[in-house]
Amino acid sequence: MPSPALEPIVATKLRHLTAEQVAFYHEHGYLRIPKVFTPREMDALDRDLTWLIQTWAGTSPGWSGPWRKKLMDEATEKKSQLIAMHDLQLYSEPWMRAVTNEKLCNSMADLLGPDVELHHSTLHAKPPETGHPFPMHQDWAFYKHRDDRYVDVLVHLDDTCHANGEIRFIDGSHKQGALEHITQTPEGACTPHLPVEQYPLAGTVPVPAKRGDVVVFNIFTIHGSHINTTDRVRRLVRVGYRHPENEQYHGQSLGRQGLMVRGIRPNAKGIRPAYVEE
Repeated sequence: MPSPALEPIVATKLRHLTAEQVAFYHEHGYLRIPKVFTPREMDALDRDLTWLIQTWAGTSPGWSGPWRKKLMDEATEKKSQLIAMHDLQLYSEPWMRAVTNEKLCNSMADLLGPDVELHHSTLHAKPPETGHPFPMHQDWAFYKHRDDRYVDVLVHLDDTCHANGEIRFIDGSHKQGALEHITQTPEGACTPHLPVEQYPLAGTVPVPAKRGDVVVFNIFTIHGSHINTTDRVRRLVRVGYRHPENEQYHGQSLGRQGLMVRGIRPNAKGIRPAYVEE
Protein backbone atom coordinates (compact mmCIF):
# COMPACT_ATOMS: atom_id res chain seq x y z
CA MET A 1 0.00 0.00 0.00
CA PRO A 2 2.42 2.69 -1.18
CA SER A 3 1.81 6.20 0.15
CA PRO A 4 2.87 9.36 -1.68
CA ALA A 5 6.05 10.89 -0.32
CA LEU A 6 5.51 14.14 1.55
CA GLU A 7 7.57 17.24 1.00
CA PRO A 8 10.25 17.37 3.73
CA ILE A 9 9.46 19.74 6.57
CA VAL A 10 12.06 22.50 6.77
CA ALA A 11 12.21 24.31 10.08
CA THR A 12 12.49 28.09 9.75
CA LYS A 13 15.05 28.15 12.56
CA LEU A 14 16.92 25.03 13.62
CA ARG A 15 17.02 24.37 17.38
CA HIS A 16 19.63 21.60 17.70
CA LEU A 17 20.42 19.87 14.41
CA THR A 18 22.46 21.32 11.57
CA ALA A 19 21.03 21.90 8.11
CA GLU A 20 23.24 19.04 6.90
CA GLN A 21 21.79 16.65 9.49
CA VAL A 22 18.22 17.59 8.57
CA ALA A 23 18.96 17.12 4.87
CA PHE A 24 20.60 13.72 5.55
CA TYR A 25 17.54 12.52 7.46
CA HIS A 26 15.11 13.53 4.72
CA GLU A 27 17.29 11.99 2.00
CA HIS A 28 18.29 8.72 3.69
CA GLY A 29 15.45 8.16 6.17
CA TYR A 30 17.65 7.88 9.26
CA LEU A 31 20.23 9.81 11.28
CA ARG A 32 22.55 9.21 14.23
CA ILE A 33 22.64 12.12 16.68
CA PRO A 34 25.63 11.77 19.02
CA LYS A 35 25.76 12.62 22.73
CA VAL A 36 22.14 13.62 23.20
CA PHE A 37 22.31 12.40 26.80
CA THR A 38 25.13 13.18 29.23
CA PRO A 39 26.97 10.43 31.16
CA ARG A 40 25.17 11.56 34.33
CA GLU A 41 21.77 11.35 32.63
CA MET A 42 22.67 7.93 31.28
CA ASP A 43 23.63 6.69 34.74
CA ALA A 44 20.16 7.61 36.03
CA LEU A 45 18.45 6.00 33.02
CA ASP A 46 20.59 2.90 33.38
CA ARG A 47 19.79 2.56 37.08
CA ASP A 48 16.05 2.88 36.56
CA LEU A 49 16.06 0.64 33.49
CA THR A 50 17.58 -2.16 35.55
CA TRP A 51 14.76 -1.71 38.07
CA LEU A 52 12.12 -1.56 35.32
CA ILE A 53 13.36 -4.78 33.76
CA GLN A 54 13.30 -6.53 37.12
CA THR A 55 9.92 -5.12 38.18
CA TRP A 56 7.74 -4.38 35.15
CA ALA A 57 9.20 -5.78 31.90
CA GLY A 58 8.12 -9.06 30.36
CA THR A 59 10.24 -11.73 28.71
CA SER A 60 8.90 -13.70 25.76
CA PRO A 61 10.10 -15.58 22.67
CA GLY A 62 9.44 -12.31 20.82
CA TRP A 63 8.17 -11.84 17.30
CA SER A 64 6.48 -14.77 15.60
CA GLY A 65 6.60 -16.01 12.04
CA PRO A 66 8.44 -18.43 9.72
CA TRP A 67 11.25 -15.90 9.31
CA ARG A 68 12.62 -17.09 12.69
CA LYS A 69 13.91 -20.32 11.18
CA LYS A 70 15.58 -18.36 8.37
CA LEU A 71 17.45 -15.93 10.64
CA MET A 72 18.33 -18.39 13.44
CA ASP A 73 19.46 -21.98 13.66
CA GLU A 74 17.08 -24.38 15.41
CA ALA A 75 18.84 -24.37 18.79
CA THR A 76 19.08 -20.58 18.93
CA GLU A 77 15.50 -20.12 17.74
CA LYS A 78 14.19 -22.21 20.63
CA LYS A 79 16.15 -20.14 23.17
CA SER A 80 15.75 -16.69 21.60
CA GLN A 81 14.20 -14.16 23.99
CA LEU A 82 13.09 -10.54 23.98
CA ILE A 83 12.68 -8.32 27.05
CA ALA A 84 10.12 -5.58 26.47
CA MET A 85 7.73 -3.07 28.05
CA HIS A 86 5.86 0.05 26.95
CA ASP A 87 5.78 3.67 28.15
CA LEU A 88 8.70 3.78 30.54
CA GLN A 89 7.96 7.46 31.29
CA LEU A 90 4.86 6.35 33.25
CA TYR A 91 7.02 4.39 35.70
CA SER A 92 10.21 6.42 36.16
CA GLU A 93 11.08 10.10 36.67
CA PRO A 94 14.44 9.85 34.81
CA TRP A 95 12.64 8.31 31.84
CA MET A 96 10.02 11.08 31.92
CA ARG A 97 12.91 13.54 31.74
CA ALA A 98 14.42 11.48 28.91
CA VAL A 99 11.38 11.63 26.61
CA THR A 100 11.16 15.40 27.23
CA ASN A 101 14.94 15.96 26.97
CA GLU A 102 15.72 19.40 25.53
CA LYS A 103 18.23 18.27 22.89
CA LEU A 104 16.03 15.38 21.80
CA CYS A 105 12.78 17.36 21.59
CA ASN A 106 14.51 20.26 19.82
CA SER A 107 15.84 17.73 17.29
CA MET A 108 12.32 16.42 16.75
CA ALA A 109 11.09 19.98 16.13
CA ASP A 110 13.84 20.37 13.52
CA LEU A 111 12.54 17.26 11.73
CA LEU A 112 8.77 17.51 12.30
CA GLY A 113 8.12 21.22 12.58
CA PRO A 114 7.38 23.33 15.65
CA ASP A 115 4.55 21.12 17.00
CA VAL A 116 5.70 17.74 18.35
CA GLU A 117 3.68 15.12 20.23
CA LEU A 118 5.09 12.17 22.18
CA HIS A 119 3.42 8.96 21.01
CA HIS A 120 5.01 6.15 23.07
CA SER A 121 8.19 4.58 24.37
CA THR A 122 9.14 0.89 24.25
CA LEU A 123 12.05 -1.06 25.70
CA HIS A 124 13.78 -3.61 23.47
CA ALA A 125 16.50 -5.57 25.29
CA LYS A 126 18.33 -8.42 23.56
CA PRO A 127 19.64 -10.93 26.13
CA PRO A 128 23.18 -12.32 25.73
CA GLU A 129 23.95 -14.94 23.05
CA THR A 130 20.34 -15.59 22.01
CA GLY A 131 19.00 -12.01 21.89
CA HIS A 132 16.15 -11.66 19.43
CA PRO A 133 16.89 -10.63 15.80
CA PHE A 134 14.36 -8.52 13.89
CA PRO A 135 13.41 -9.17 10.26
CA MET A 136 13.11 -6.19 7.95
CA HIS A 137 9.99 -4.12 8.54
CA GLN A 138 8.56 -0.62 8.80
CA ASP A 139 7.39 0.58 12.19
CA TRP A 140 4.32 1.93 10.38
CA ALA A 141 2.97 -1.66 10.43
CA PHE A 142 2.74 -1.51 14.25
CA TYR A 143 1.16 1.95 14.62
CA LYS A 144 -0.29 3.02 11.30
CA HIS A 145 -0.44 6.75 10.58
CA ARG A 146 -1.73 8.66 7.56
CA ASP A 147 1.62 10.15 6.61
CA ASP A 148 5.31 10.13 7.45
CA ARG A 149 5.39 12.98 9.96
CA TYR A 150 6.53 10.49 12.58
CA VAL A 151 10.06 9.91 13.86
CA ASP A 152 11.20 6.86 15.80
CA VAL A 153 14.12 7.40 18.18
CA LEU A 154 16.40 4.70 19.54
CA VAL A 155 17.99 5.76 22.85
CA HIS A 156 21.17 3.71 23.27
CA LEU A 157 21.84 2.40 26.76
CA ASP A 158 24.74 0.32 25.42
CA ASP A 159 27.24 0.70 22.61
CA THR A 160 26.05 -1.25 19.58
CA CYS A 161 27.95 -3.13 16.89
CA HIS A 162 27.41 -6.02 14.50
CA ALA A 163 28.04 -8.61 17.23
CA ASN A 164 25.21 -7.38 19.48
CA GLY A 165 22.74 -6.48 16.74
CA GLU A 166 22.99 -2.79 15.85
CA ILE A 167 20.13 -1.21 13.88
CA ARG A 168 20.34 -1.63 10.10
CA PHE A 169 18.49 0.29 7.36
CA ILE A 170 17.64 0.14 3.69
CA ASP A 171 18.92 3.54 2.64
CA GLY A 172 16.20 5.85 1.31
CA SER A 173 13.46 3.23 1.69
CA HIS A 174 11.11 5.71 3.38
CA LYS A 175 10.47 7.26 -0.02
CA GLN A 176 8.45 4.17 -1.00
CA GLY A 177 5.78 5.02 1.56
CA ALA A 178 3.84 2.41 3.52
CA LEU A 179 4.22 -1.21 2.38
CA GLU A 180 1.96 -4.18 3.04
CA HIS A 181 3.52 -6.55 5.58
CA ILE A 182 3.12 -10.28 6.11
CA THR A 183 0.70 -10.77 9.00
CA GLN A 184 -0.74 -14.19 8.14
CA THR A 185 0.92 -17.48 7.27
CA PRO A 186 -0.49 -21.00 6.75
CA GLU A 187 0.25 -21.55 10.44
CA GLY A 188 -1.81 -18.52 11.47
CA ALA A 189 -1.25 -14.90 12.44
CA CYS A 190 2.31 -13.62 12.87
CA THR A 191 4.13 -10.41 13.76
CA PRO A 192 4.18 -7.96 10.82
CA HIS A 193 7.32 -8.22 8.70
CA LEU A 194 8.43 -7.91 5.09
CA PRO A 195 9.32 -10.99 2.99
CA VAL A 196 12.77 -12.20 4.07
CA GLU A 197 13.75 -13.23 0.53
CA GLN A 198 12.87 -9.82 -0.89
CA TYR A 199 14.22 -7.81 2.05
CA PRO A 200 17.26 -9.64 3.49
CA LEU A 201 19.42 -8.20 6.25
CA ALA A 202 22.44 -8.67 3.99
CA GLY A 203 23.38 -5.45 2.22
CA THR A 204 21.61 -3.15 4.66
CA VAL A 205 23.37 -0.12 6.15
CA PRO A 206 24.54 -0.66 9.76
CA VAL A 207 24.31 2.33 12.09
CA PRO A 208 26.24 1.53 15.27
CA ALA A 209 26.04 4.06 18.08
CA LYS A 210 27.50 4.82 21.49
CA ARG A 211 25.84 4.95 24.88
CA GLY A 212 24.01 8.29 25.09
CA ASP A 213 23.59 8.60 21.32
CA VAL A 214 20.25 8.32 19.57
CA VAL A 215 19.48 6.94 16.12
CA VAL A 216 16.33 8.38 14.56
CA PHE A 217 14.40 7.19 11.53
CA ASN A 218 11.23 7.76 9.53
CA ILE A 219 8.18 5.60 10.28
CA PHE A 220 8.39 4.28 6.67
CA THR A 221 12.15 3.47 6.75
CA ILE A 222 12.76 -0.28 6.38
CA HIS A 223 15.02 -1.65 9.11
CA GLY A 224 15.97 -4.73 11.13
CA SER A 225 18.81 -6.21 13.18
CA HIS A 226 20.85 -9.35 13.70
CA ILE A 227 20.91 -11.53 16.81
CA ASN A 228 22.95 -10.52 19.86
CA THR A 229 25.86 -12.99 19.92
CA THR A 230 27.81 -11.33 22.75
CA ASP A 231 27.84 -12.22 26.46
CA ARG A 232 26.18 -8.91 27.44
CA VAL A 233 22.60 -7.64 27.10
CA ARG A 234 21.97 -5.00 24.40
CA ARG A 235 19.43 -2.40 25.52
CA LEU A 236 17.60 0.17 23.42
CA VAL A 237 14.53 2.23 24.20
CA ARG A 238 12.44 3.34 21.24
CA VAL A 239 10.59 6.64 21.60
CA GLY A 240 8.06 7.75 18.98
CA TYR A 241 7.26 11.38 18.17
CA ARG A 242 4.76 12.69 15.62
CA HIS A 243 3.21 15.83 14.30
CA PRO A 244 -0.10 16.11 16.21
CA GLU A 245 -2.07 16.38 12.95
CA ASN A 246 -0.72 13.05 11.67
CA GLU A 247 -3.75 10.84 12.28
CA GLN A 248 -3.27 7.28 13.58
CA TYR A 249 -5.80 4.67 12.47
CA HIS A 250 -4.41 1.35 13.75
CA GLY A 251 -2.06 -0.22 16.27
CA GLN A 252 -0.15 0.61 19.42
CA SER A 253 -1.50 3.51 21.51
CA LEU A 254 -4.41 4.09 19.10
CA GLY A 255 -6.77 6.84 20.27
CA ARG A 256 -4.49 8.08 23.03
CA GLN A 257 -3.39 11.71 23.07
CA GLY A 258 0.27 12.12 23.88
CA LEU A 259 2.22 14.78 25.71
CA MET A 260 3.00 17.88 23.65
CA VAL A 261 6.78 18.23 24.03
CA ARG A 262 7.07 21.19 21.62
CA GLY A 263 4.57 23.74 20.36
CA ILE A 264 0.80 23.37 20.57
CA ARG A 265 -1.88 20.88 19.57
CA PRO A 266 -3.83 22.34 16.62
CA ASN A 267 -7.60 21.95 16.77
CA ALA A 268 -8.40 21.78 13.08
CA LYS A 269 -11.06 19.11 13.63
CA GLY A 270 -12.87 20.90 16.44
CA ILE A 271 -11.95 18.33 19.10
CA ARG A 272 -13.60 19.03 22.46
CA PRO A 273 -11.19 19.44 25.39
CA ALA A 274 -11.00 16.46 27.73
CA TYR A 275 -12.35 18.45 30.68
CA VAL A 276 -15.60 19.47 28.96
CA GLU A 277 -18.51 17.41 30.23
CA GLU A 278 -21.06 16.09 27.74
